[in-house]
Amino acid sequence: MYTADVVICGAGILGLTIARELVKSGHTDIIIFDKEDGLGYHASGRNSGVLHAGIYYDPGTLKAKMCLTGNQRMQAYCEEHDLPLFKSGKVIVARDESELPTLDELEKRAKANGATVEMIDEARLAEIEPNAKTVKRALYSPLTAVVDPKAILKKMREELESSGKVRFFFGTKFLSAGTNLVRTNQGDIGYGLFINAAGAFSDKVAQSFGIAKNYRLLPFKGIYRVLKKPAADKIKGSIYPVPNIKNPFLGVHFTRSVHGDVYVGPTAIPAFGRENYGILKGIDSEFFSILFRDLHMFLENEKFRGVALEEPKKYFFKSFFEDAKKLVKHIAPNDVMSSSKVGIRPQLVDIETNELVMDFVVEKHENTIHILNSISPAFTSSMYFAELVVKEYVEKT
Repeated sequence: MYTADVVICGAGILGLTIARELVKSGHTDIIIFDKEDGLGYHASGRNSGVLHAGIYYDPGTLKAKMCLTGNQRMQAYCEEHDLPLFKSGKVIVARDESELPTLDELEKRAKANGATVEMIDEARLAEIEPNAKTVKRALYSPLTAVVDPKAILKKMREELESSGKVRFFFGTKFLSAGTNLVRTNQGDIGYGLFINAAGAFSDKVAQSFGIAKNYRLLPFKGIYRVLKKPAADKIKGSIYPVPNIKNPFLGVHFTRSVHGDVYVGPTAIPAFGRENYGILKGIDSEFFSILFRDLHMFLENEKFRGVALEEPKKYFFKSFFEDAKKLVKHIAPNDVMSSSKVGIRPQLVDIETNELVMDFVVEKHENTIHILNSISPAFTSSMYFAELVVKEYVEKT
């Protein structure tokens, strides 16, 4: 049996950043294990790469506290290690006058969170993002940036392995919890402290320890498309719509990546598997339980019902295109190509209230710590998130 002082389940961005903080605080014996053969197979490697800048989140929430500092630290990390970084900025545009009050609310939230934003008119918008269109005004975020998530994960792995204090076990799937050990398909792993950073499976891992029984993760599928030239050249940075701030989804948007591609998306389509990246691919034995949970949410939660009725339409090009074209002045259907890029957002639901959980959740149980609902802006926030987890939940143990 393998053993370590600290065992982390999940080799995504939170697993790695938490390990970095543990090393900084003096821990010398850490195992990170993951069921996949490498890093970033799921949310950490499939996201848009956008570093958010603290705009959307209710002041006082964990997201609000962590996002902006996380953005600054991740940008600094990329600069220090010469990793791809595009200081793109972002504009949030109103599609009609009814969205202007929400745009004003986003400005208030951003300023309460310490973010740098500027409410701009249409003339100023045309200078920053010439092809973007809005009604009367838009919100400009100069600190929004874009990174290459896989490059960051790779560099962090190199750092951790070269420290001599961290071992990676890949192809190692969590099966169940024992007493101070976890059972995996590669044998038992003993621990002094166990940290659950399992992303889309974090609820199931937590429930193996007898906690988080009121939570379930529901998967939402993010489909992207990509712009071809010369249409792509008309997008300078990121163009986002005013979102429905009652839901945790930001809407289909335009993002220029660090490598120059311009992606459109993602959707937030209810999926039928935690890794349901294709139409049928990734649907497994959980299909019926996820379908039942979706149906229950559809009947009991008006906000979820709205998402479930609107988002699946975006499987079809016409609906996807109609949504995207509201954000820009010039775009034609043949400018938009299909893309293999697709992600799953594992959204936490409180099954007692039938509500989507809007904030990060961290639960401690004996000598285990569980990171639940690690959704956007978790990648942006990860370096600061990890520091707080270590300070508040590890060092105070």
